[in-house]
Amino acid sequence: MNILIINGPNLNLLGKREPEIYGSKTFTEYLEDLRKQFCDDHIDYFQSNYEGDIVERLHKTDEIYDGVILNAAAYTHTSVAIADAIAGISVPVVEVHISNIFKRESFRHKSFIAPYCKGSISGFGLDSYRLALLSFKA
Repeated sequence: MNILIINGPNLNLLGKREPEIYGSKTFTEYLEDLRKQFCDDHIDYFQSNYEGDIVERLHKTDEIYDGVILNAAAYTHTSVAIADAIAGISVPVVEVHISNIFKRESFRHKSFIAPYCKGSISGFGLDSYRLALLSFKA
């Protein structure tokens, strides 16, 4: 399988930012482990703090990827543009969150992107990405 992981704003700070919520491992370290676990699959990675970059990357997924794992971070709760981009592509997208967004501030309980995704996984730490990858194999 050919999978693309897209991480949104501030996820480049994993390992440093709020380790009590997000853990102390960087995403680069985690990605290396994930690629070892799924060595028969190809996993590309893209991170941006900019909404338009995420929209553009989603637009480029058709006919290249079998699935997208998207942690839109704060844009989950604000971005109609990212929701529209997901709705406009044929590649299935799984929404991922490291923390349980429903145990956090109330504004994080609403996802603009969830209605356009294959499914949503939240609250399992970085393991949420592995679970999302497994969902494409089911």
